[in-house]
Amino acid sequence: MSEVDHETGTQGAAAPGGDAARAFAEHDHAHCAGDTLARAEAEAARRGARLTPVRKRALEILLEAHRAMGAYEMLDRLAAEGFGNQPPVAYRALEFLVENGLAHRVRRLNAFAACMHPGEVHAPVFLICRECDAVAEAAAAPVRAALDSAGAACGFTVERANIEALGLCAACRARAEAEEETR
Repeated sequence: MSEVDHETGTQGAAAPGGDAARAFAEHDHAHCAGDTLARAEAEAARRGARLTPVRKRALEILLEAHRAMGAYEMLDRLAAEGFGNQPPVAYRALEFLVENGLAHRVRRLNAFAACMHPGEVHAPVFLICRECDAVAEAAAAPVRAALDSAGAACGFTVERANIEALGLCAACRARAEAEEETR
């Protein structure tokens, strides 16, 4: 979902204010997931939230997937690893992750994605590839400012917004264009 700039150690693509175009780029997946997991563990500790083995594994699975994942898909993975096969196992773990800022609910897909910026105040826009279901968490400051302005114009204060955009990532767009050329 995001690329780490290895020279500066910062999140690139999905970081608030970062270059969203790089969000779907090839990157060191293990480093990305490991770095985000470490920040999530620190955030849970800071909040005094208990990251139980099932909650931690659910977060690791979301980070491994690097895409939005439904609760039943999560349940299948957790059950295969011996964490139980009842729906509350997955739903409770995912609910905990969302409530503690370690994951986001992607409503369009009725799914969940790991938060790439645990502990940071941000309101992301989710860029969802309609072909491969990859989800990028991109900065939303300009979109949020426009939304706040529109609300203020009619005396409304926006308290919460979930912004999702559906389209094609660069790889899927290139594949579609190549297929179109061969027709």
